[in-house]
Amino acid sequence: PAGCGKSTYCTTMQAHCETLRRKVDVINLDPAAEFFEYTPLADIRDLIHLDDVMEDEDIHLGPNGGLVFCLEYLQQNLNWLDTALGDIDGDYLLFDCPGQIELYSHLPIMPRVIEYMQRKWDFRFVTVFILDARFLVDSSHFLAGVLSALSAMVSLSTAHINVMTKLDLLSEQKQKYVIARYLNPDMDYFFDLDQVLDEDNKHHEQETSLIN
Repeated sequence: PAGCGKSTYCTTMQAHCETLRRKVDVINLDPAAEFFEYTPLADIRDLIHLDDVMEDEDIHLGPNGGLVFCLEYLQQNLNWLDTALGDIDGDYLLFDCPGQIELYSHLPIMPRVIEYMQRKWDFRFVTVFILDARFLVDSSHFLAGVLSALSAMVSLSTAHINVMTKLDLLSEQKQKYVIARYLNPDMDYFFDLDQVLDEDNKHHEQETSLIN
């Protein structure tokens, strides 16, 4: 999701890999990006910028529609990406992508971009789905985050890992709650839940037989 720390993750991973003597290049695919600390190997803003799209009087698009337009334009001009990447000599590439979830949940843009690079460059992709820790402080936010991650995983059809960020922004009490409930859950809870569901199924069968 937007604002969860994707660019910070890219910067941190690049610096970490450098300490391991592994070269990592970062490609910015967010046409609305305003600031990041890394120096991109390629930057979609050299091809198309969200501000230019929104200011175009012939297009008349807002921020979300304009961002989708920019990514569709990238999809139609993937030869730009070939030229921008040039001769790759790094060990890994990190693609810093926009945070709008619709790009990964139901629009075909990103899956097609990935398919192109797999076919053209024989890349092996891993999707890193970054989720703000504040999504995990209550059940409604947790379900929204998990379902978004699942939707992206199914849509992109790549290897997939979920990363939780900004845990340090939560209070100490909430940090303990998140770790205990989501990162180190009590399996007895799920066992008890299965028993409850079994009892519910028995009642459902009894009610169905009475109705019939």
